[in-house]
Amino acid sequence: MTATARPPRKADSLYSDIFLPEETKAIRKEVRAFCDEVLAPVAHRLNTTPEAKENFARAEFDAMAKAGIYEIPYAKDVGGRGLEYPTLATLTVLEELAYYSPSLASALYDGQAILVGKTLERAPAHIRNHYLPKLIKGEFVGCFATSEPNASTDLSVKSMETTATKVDGGYLVNGIKRWITNSPVGDLILVLCKTGETLTMLLADMHQPGVTVSAPDLKMGNHVQLTADITFKDVFVADDHLVGRKEGSGLRTAISALVLGRMGIGAVGVAMGQAAFDFSSHYMTQRKVFGQELARMQHWQYKFAEHATQIEMARSLYQKAAIRFDKEGGADIEAAMAKLVGSRLACDMARDAIQVCGAYGFVKTLSGPGKNFPLESIYRDAKIGEIYEGANEIQSWVIARHIFGREYTG
Repeated sequence: MTATARPPRKADSLYSDIFLPEETKAIRKEVRAFCDEVLAPVAHRLNTTPEAKENFARAEFDAMAKAGIYEIPYAKDVGGRGLEYPTLATLTVLEELAYYSPSLASALYDGQAILVGKTLERAPAHIRNHYLPKLIKGEFVGCFATSEPNASTDLSVKSMETTATKVDGGYLVNGIKRWITNSPVGDLILVLCKTGETLTMLLADMHQPGVTVSAPDLKMGNHVQLTADITFKDVFVADDHLVGRKEGSGLRTAISALVLGRMGIGAVGVAMGQAAFDFSSHYMTQRKVFGQELARMQHWQYKFAEHATQIEMARSLYQKAAIRFDKEGGADIEAAMAKLVGSRLACDMARDAIQVCGAYGFVKTLSGPGKNFPLESIYRDAKIGEIYEGANEIQSWVIARHIFGREYTG
């Protein structure tokens, strides 16, 4: 089975990195070369193989670590690159990875490097300095566990059911976490727990007694992103593995990571939109209908002009969010906008790309000539971006709160 030849990257002619730092441009060039060599040949298999523990993208995970891609988000003292704009570089990495495999980008970089890594980066020094160098070298797979059967978008104390009960020397954790990325193959887990009337983040070993992980969930898309239920039964976590400044700071710790994750989803959405745009716009110049190329039809010309504009806007949004975060340490409204626009763009672009390509958009593999096609998996993968790490309705609420204030939005 052979992959369909990749079309030219339209972003190279439609989009300019003119405002980006030279270090970010260099990161894009470096990671794109890695992706072209390592991910492009296996992207179709990664994106269309159903979830199973044995299908975890271990080879790609190891290759990313060996290539130094996990060094990019972090400071030099833990083995990172020490970049001036680490968040901007990290999101640029996500866009490049997701161009070929959105679910790999979500699992192995958003999940591992942002949600886990950036939480560990803000942890007490003994946790940060011990675990971050190991993460950068790819020595463990980490998980970030906030969602539960009855708590996901709503991470309030009232909704949370996983508990951490204080005992001599630490805590006993009990409860169930759901939709936890990388959990079927995880080694360490950051788990948000109820501690009385507050929430606390703890770092636990997933190989210790009392931790049970279900088989991977079977999802519509994002197959590389293995998720599963995790059950904790009297799992002991020592006092020195409390993440955050103190007990009760767990929600703030979780939200800090999720803000970065939302920017990441925006970048992944841009990548999916760009990949769908590139394939379908190239197809339109080759495919003739009623004696003329599809690209000559004004309806599609106008549609794709609009999509090109939306891709430019979404990319600029996630980049602005990242730059503001790197300069000021916060970018809540830009992160919400970046996720909202980027994830919506991916769905809208994939839908129109399939429509204009017809059966060649709908097909996964054309068995006669043995050719693979990418739009089917992009369409399936796109939808989750509007749902996870804070549903898009929540992002709209965050934006509305900045417009009208808490007095009107709660």
